[in-house]
Amino acid sequence: MLLVQAVILGIVEGLTEFLPVSSTGHLIIVGDTLGFTGERAKAFEIFIQLGSILGVMWYYRARVWALASGMHRAPERRFILNLLIAFLPAAVIGLLTHKYIKAYLFSPITVAVALIVGGFLIFVIERWHKHRGARIHSVDEVTPLDAFKVGIAQTFSLFPGTSRAGATIMGGLLTGLSRTTATEFSFFLAMPTMFAATLYDLFKSREYLQASDTLLFAVGFVVAFITAVFVVKGFLKYVARHTFRPFAWYRIGFGILVLFYFW
Repeated sequence: MLLVQAVILGIVEGLTEFLPVSSTGHLIIVGDTLGFTGERAKAFEIFIQLGSILGVMWYYRARVWALASGMHRAPERRFILNLLIAFLPAAVIGLLTHKYIKAYLFSPITVAVALIVGGFLIFVIERWHKHRGARIHSVDEVTPLDAFKVGIAQTFSLFPGTSRAGATIMGGLLTGLSRTTATEFSFFLAMPTMFAATLYDLFKSREYLQASDTLLFAVGFVVAFITAVFVVKGFLKYVARHTFRPFAWYRIGFGILVLFYFW
């Protein structure tokens, strides 16, 4: 049964991590439904995030390799600098507020409220973006100032239930990025952000990482990896032709469900 739970939670993680719907909210409610809760479950959920991160890195493996091997070229250095600029605001604020967030904000009710509020904000931002349009149509056109604005938007994702992907994509739309560009920049920004946050959380939860759970964690990791690869590919095709409004409706509906489930 534990392996079945690992598969289910791995699928949930891979499905929701890069969509603007909050993977935290989904893992909380699915984990509670499966009876997989407690510190061991939290350590498992943190660990399988690595699978999702590697999934998006695998999808963009050619670009990641070009960035890693081409730092002597100006375009690659500029793009890496933009990612660093966007990464820093949430990294600094996250380090300063991590204990407070874990102690006081990490609950189903706060997640539900964030889901619902975030859903309404997507409607507002989509309407604004429709009238203003996009001025940036490639991640290579993003300026350091644009990157900083997206980085500021990412700080809101520190509030559980906001969704890191949702915050950065909506921040990108407000900054003037096209839907596809905002989504791709969000994916690239996820790599350093999630690696740093996941490794930090794993270090804090290291006492719950047991050798006896190796198979359980490995199954969740692999499933999250495979699911994330397919989700990233499908999501990019979707945003090239559609708005984010269906995700807004989904967030509101799921947030209400979480409220009724836990309250």
